[in-house]
Amino acid sequence: MHRSFEVTVLGTSSASPTKTRFPSSQLVRLEGDYFLIDCGEGTQHQLVRLGLRMQRIRYILITHLHGDHVYGLPGLISSMALFGRTEKLTIVGPEALKDLLDVIIRTTESRVPFEIEYIKTNPEKSETVLANRKWSLSTVPLKHRIPCTGFILREQGPELRLNAAACEQMGVPVECYESLKWGDDWHREDGTVVSNTLLTLPGNPNRSYAYISDTIYDESIVPHIQGCNLLYHEATFLHNLLERATETHHTTSKQAGQIAAKAGVGKLMIGHFSSRYSQTDELLLEAREQFTDSLLAHEGLTVEV
Repeated sequence: MHRSFEVTVLGTSSASPTKTRFPSSQLVRLEGDYFLIDCGEGTQHQLVRLGLRMQRIRYILITHLHGDHVYGLPGLISSMALFGRTEKLTIVGPEALKDLLDVIIRTTESRVPFEIEYIKTNPEKSETVLANRKWSLSTVPLKHRIPCTGFILREQGPELRLNAAACEQMGVPVECYESLKWGDDWHREDGTVVSNTLLTLPGNPNRSYAYISDTIYDESIVPHIQGCNLLYHEATFLHNLLERATETHHTTSKQAGQIAAKAGVGKLMIGHFSSRYSQTDELLLEAREQFTDSLLAHEGLTVEV
């Protein structure tokens, strides 16, 4: 049985909010771990409105320091403190992010009664910044007007499940079960080896979610996101505004679909829409012309990875 791995969209607007859209932010839940990706203005309001508990967030991932991706963070930290948080908060983002938050916390004389661990991203190369037995988090260098990185969250762990009947019949000790799920053979005390295939069954393959925020069209990201189950890719403009997209280092919905097709992902979710579009159906149609399994991000949407 698959563990819970889902994305809830909090904000889909680029640059500034609209009447119906908030700036960029998403909450990702992988089993018991909660990740906030980007934190535009109004993020904590969206968490409250959608009944999502901010104190459960253990990791905050910031792609870059443009305001529509980070201005909500000081207020969120302040509210976490106000509501009595004591658990450590890990923030992954650009090196200057710590300086920015330190200044705000100091000048507003805010009291933060919990540890904040900062992990700085390198916009020049991809690297794994966090990992454990359940998941790994890696970065993807993006090409925007300022240093920017995308993120890939990959489920970790065994992809096999025990054949309980076979294990019981052959007398496999319980302490060997975990290694069997990781693909090891069973070595009997008499030296004989029982093949793993006789003791296990195919399980659910590990899943992955790629978050590609502000970037110009860039095929160099394709190897990093190849085969991801779900790809979020910015789609700020329709392709008839390609010149504007190039000038501002953003992507069109057509280009987002092209990237998804080249990377062979499972599904594409587009967002980060320009405020010039009150309706976004046309953006979706354009993406689907390139990649059929595309969907629109919208506030409150939850997607299973």
